[in-house]
Amino acid sequence: MVSGTRYSPFAHELLSGQNYAMNTVEFFYDFSSPWTYLAQTQIEALCQRNNARLRYRPLFLGGLFKTTGHTPTMSNPLKWKYSLADMEDWASHYGVPLKMPSRFPINTLGALRASAAIEKAGHDPARFIGAVFRAYWAEDADISNPDVLASLLEKSGEDTEAILAATQTEEIKSAVKESTDEAHRRGVFGAPSFFVGDKMFWGNDRLQFLENWLKRHPA
Repeated sequence: MVSGTRYSPFAHELLSGQNYAMNTVEFFYDFSSPWTYLAQTQIEALCQRNNARLRYRPLFLGGLFKTTGHTPTMSNPLKWKYSLADMEDWASHYGVPLKMPSRFPINTLGALRASAAIEKAGHDPARFIGAVFRAYWAEDADISNPDVLASLLEKSGEDTEAILAATQTEEIKSAVKESTDEAHRRGVFGAPSFFVGDKMFWGNDRLQFLENWLKRHPA
């Protein structure tokens, strides 16, 4: 999958009615997670080299944590200190920029709804999703600000006014909530989480296991 394309292979299959012999990787993501940012920098190339479709699935971690009673890593000072160093090691390993945002945690609902609205419009949200992750985790942008989202939508080639208007509709609000609820029903407790069918992989450090699975179980 190439993030610059207008339609993803998954969306193209639905639109054209063609039957591709490909696995689908569902990627449950929230922009507030540094580990999800790191995984996002790798997942599109991983799917491409394994002939797999990638479908981004919005996941509002704040809502999920309320449901599961999960305590964020940053609530444990010792674990958080280690995690910060670990993030930097992974960023160095991948060769990607990483800058701890000055606004953390941040409300990601607007950005998640924009992603859902793009997909609902029949477009591939990958370019926008990548742009939001980079803006927040590499450029310290305030992705909760509608003006920032508007700029990212424009740069991603989307109809900015139409997408932002759609984020205020009950249909799109419900889409993000339903995706989060579905993730919980399927056993998700954090992000990033990936599914190939019923097989779940959790965490940036499980990408190799995901790739091994795709190689052992070609569609």
